[in-house]
Amino acid sequence: MRILSLFILTLFITTISCKQVERKSKNLETSHGSSKKIATNFDKNSGIINNTNSPHVKLKSINMGDCVWTDGFWAKKFKIASENMVPYMGEVLCGDVGHALNNFKIAAGLKEGEHKGMRWHDGDFYKFMEAKTYIYAQTKDEKLLKELDEYIEIIAKAQEEDGYLQTQIQLNPEVGRYNNRKYHEMYNSGHLLTSACIHFRITGQTNFLDIAIKHADLLYKNFMPEDEEMGRFGFNQTQIMGLVEMYRTTKDKKYLKLAEKFINNRGKYKVVETPTTKGYPIGDMVQERKPLRKETEAVGHAVLALYYYAGAADVAAETGEKELIDALDRLWENVTQKKMYITGALGQTHYGASTRRDKIEEGFIDEYMMPNMTAYNETCANICNSMFSYRMLGLHGQSKYADIMELVVFNSGLSGISLEGKDYYYANPLRTIDGSRDYSKMNTEFPVRQPYLNCFCCPPNLVRTIAKLSGWAYSKSKNGISVNLYGGNKLKTTLLDGSKIELTQVTQYPWKGSVEITINKCKEEPFDIMLRIPDWAIGSDVFVNNKKVNAKIREGEFTTINQTWKTGDIISINMPMEPTLVEGHTRIEEVRNQVALKRGPIVYCMESPDLPKNTKIVDVYLNSNAKLKADYKPNFLGGVTTIETDILLRKNNNNENMYKAIEKPIFDSYKTQFVPYFSWSNRGHAEMSVFVPIKWN
Repeated sequence: MRILSLFILTLFITTISCKQVERKSKNLETSHGSSKKIATNFDKNSGIINNTNSPHVKLKSINMGDCVWTDGFWAKKFKIASENMVPYMGEVLCGDVGHALNNFKIAAGLKEGEHKGMRWHDGDFYKFMEAKTYIYAQTKDEKLLKELDEYIEIIAKAQEEDGYLQTQIQLNPEVGRYNNRKYHEMYNSGHLLTSACIHFRITGQTNFLDIAIKHADLLYKNFMPEDEEMGRFGFNQTQIMGLVEMYRTTKDKKYLKLAEKFINNRGKYKVVETPTTKGYPIGDMVQERKPLRKETEAVGHAVLALYYYAGAADVAAETGEKELIDALDRLWENVTQKKMYITGALGQTHYGASTRRDKIEEGFIDEYMMPNMTAYNETCANICNSMFSYRMLGLHGQSKYADIMELVVFNSGLSGISLEGKDYYYANPLRTIDGSRDYSKMNTEFPVRQPYLNCFCCPPNLVRTIAKLSGWAYSKSKNGISVNLYGGNKLKTTLLDGSKIELTQVTQYPWKGSVEITINKCKEEPFDIMLRIPDWAIGSDVFVNNKKVNAKIREGEFTTINQTWKTGDIISINMPMEPTLVEGHTRIEEVRNQVALKRGPIVYCMESPDLPKNTKIVDVYLNSNAKLKADYKPNFLGGVTTIETDILLRKNNNNENMYKAIEKPIFDSYKTQFVPYFSWSNRGHAEMSVFVPIKWN
């Protein structure tokens, strides 16, 4: 009798459970189609941008985890990201300092309190989650996955029934949904969608993606209909990239249509202040003066602009629209050839005006107007420069885009974080002089890196880039593989025809210019290996099994070797890495008669700890006759190559009067070193300059 009772009870519980599952399935079906259908139709490719099936992409992403750093520069950085950057950031964002997770807990009803942090803080947390997911892709640390699941459970509880998820509004409901774009709802949405897609691609779980689908469906419902107020709303456009990734993941075309709709809306409506724009600059600041397809120059907030361009490149990868691609080509050229610093940094000023005289912040001003000391160069803008170029690399398959990616990640990207991975810069100037600026009046500019920034968008953006960078190292071409970035790594992937390929790359790049790539496994038929020859690598040589190749070798282009490869074949690349003097365009007034030092992809700077005590950085001159000696120092600044040289210290500079009758300069010679720009400000407070005057002899 007892056994029969237990059987009936079990049957009853099973029936109830089945009905609950059935109801859950029906709820899912009501909100965004059959859950079973979606699950079976999800795209299982796992590129950082999943352009495997994008019809208008020449170089397609490898899957995350296919390339793993093994030794050298980026392996060390990934280790620091795994052991320091991500755990420390977790302590900040999940505690009472960063408060980001607390915001979700409060919105979920799990905690009492009020919203803290900037209005875009949700997006910062999604970027942190994305970084943690990239680390998991390589380490397979189950603790990371468990922590991510805990975050997702909280976020799911915070999400409202119709998919809305914005803690800064949910905890201040009097503001109202989509009533004012200064609350950056689109920015948060974009990072939610992107992070959820990455999480699904790496883990195969749909718990985060389910949240994203509900949210994306709400965006479609609200923003797809024609409406002028809503049409002007979608600035700070990370949602375009996020929607394209949602399309690539779920294969639901409405997400791609909405992404294109957001592009089409910019520049479509009359630029006037309305209730939805109150409290935030309008016009060029948010790229709404001209339609993107008609735009000829980068304008406004640099981060907003570059996220916009990157999203448009994602749309173009799916549609192939020539007018859109032509516009992106013009903008990329304008950005990199007329408004970019030598470090790959973007956003010349904190406050200023566009060429059409709209008020702008943290962004682009006139061409070749490149101040050094007040250069803003927000870390996010620099990272976005590399993100945009990565997408253009896919569209066109040209080496020049990877040159910009590399320039950023080695210089203006890494300068945003300390060597140990726990302190941050928001702005990245090219010169600092003691007493020249009152930092007490600034909210994002500091004399030294900070353990926490109230505006916390840059740190997780940079950390997620470091964590995912191995996914940028290679791309799949029509008949082979391209080598985009150099560093010690192992690649294990499949080519587009399904054949397997395994490579090992051994190098001490960027400190040495020799790279050795060994073929460990490949198909028997001939295929291409495309090697990026950087634009600075004049006179490079390429060998296969110690025999010089017949292929064209030209700096700034890919060298393509097509042949039948076999296991054990070795490709050797030798890139000259002599220190060089670099001058700016003659229209850049601030660097006339000044030069910077560059060696390989690394930009150098002079820093006051390497000068005699009480010497000002403005008293430093380069001697054109002095020898430049590269010296690798394994125990200095985490292991870097410095450039040793004799500099000239001017003794009678005009440091007191506004103007003064000129005197013949008097110089003392001093032997010192230049250090990589990314490593500055890691030895305490310091003056610094990338460009220095030169005395020609």
